[in-house]
Amino acid sequence: MTEIGIGILGGGYMGKAHSVAMASVGAVFGTKLRPRLEMICASSPASAEGYRTTFGFQRATHDWKELVNDPIVEAIVIATPQALHRDIAEAAFALGKPVLCEKPLGATLEDAIAMTEAAEKSGCANMVAYNYIRTPASQYARQLIADGEIGDVTWFRGEHTEDFYADPEAPATWRTDGDANGTMGDLAPHMINAALALIGPIDKLIAEVECVHEDRPGGKVTNDDHGQMMVRFKSGAMGQMYFSRIATGRKMGYAYEITGTKGAIRFDQEDQNAIWLYRMSDLEVERGFRKILTGPAHPDYLPFCQGPGHGTGYQDQIIIEAKDFLNAIETGEPVWPTFRDGLDVKRIVETAMASSKSKSWQTL
Repeated sequence: MTEIGIGILGGGYMGKAHSVAMASVGAVFGTKLRPRLEMICASSPASAEGYRTTFGFQRATHDWKELVNDPIVEAIVIATPQALHRDIAEAAFALGKPVLCEKPLGATLEDAIAMTEAAEKSGCANMVAYNYIRTPASQYARQLIADGEIGDVTWFRGEHTEDFYADPEAPATWRTDGDANGTMGDLAPHMINAALALIGPIDKLIAEVECVHEDRPGGKVTNDDHGQMMVRFKSGAMGQMYFSRIATGRKMGYAYEITGTKGAIRFDQEDQNAIWLYRMSDLEVERGFRKILTGPAHPDYLPFCQGPGHGTGYQDQIIIEAKDFLNAIETGEPVWPTFRDGLDVKRIVETAMASSKSKSWQTL
């Protein structure tokens, strides 16, 4: 086992998740690289010190440059607002340090391109943190499709729907300002990433994006509430996706349905420890969707629990991410999704926004 000094930028929602993951991953997966929580960065000295104490870091700073340039910090996790992603990543790669960056990659397409170029020029391990596709159930779905268990995919439907802004009287915040914080910038990338992972590249799309509640207590809304896309995959499969932060009743509606020539798959993140599988090869009297509970036979489940059906949770997805990132550093082999894969998602979001404005099909 070899220690590796970890620096995490951001201590809030995702900063905490990544801190817990890095503290736990060695015990859970027995990784050869064992993270040492070296330094955490937050927006003020007081908050940084608070996170240091709470999460167990050696040191704290409110200056991201101090963290990135510290020689004892050997790998970087970016969990800051998107506007800071590019500067931090470019500085880290220039020093030869691996980077795990929260999605989406940068605040703009220009940022994502620059970050990808910097990553590939450096030769360092690089990953974008798309955690939901790493559940044992979704990893199994990806495996079933790759193995041809449901035949040739003909249709895909995906959604990422939540209701944290369903109430028109919910006040305006940073989430209601700027494209990067809207539904297409915040929620859509997760399901687009899932579509690319499960079905493959998208050839063309047409999209509609809109703001439903333009005025909220405290200010005007400058970004989108929901959006939809029709897509044609390069494989020939048809698809549609819907993204919303105003989907009343939906808490974590990361869900998909996939139809193939030999079977079909259904999944819903609100029931993340189960997948529904239909096989045409079943006897007619038994043919129907069967619910498969995840267990030790499914990818990345056993390290957490030896009992089938006991389940994994949200934090476990982040621990799986940490394991994959450490493996990429250790082996020197790229681990999906790389910055290049994150750039693909960013291009699709930008293309969807352009399609919504032009009201026309766009080719990627």
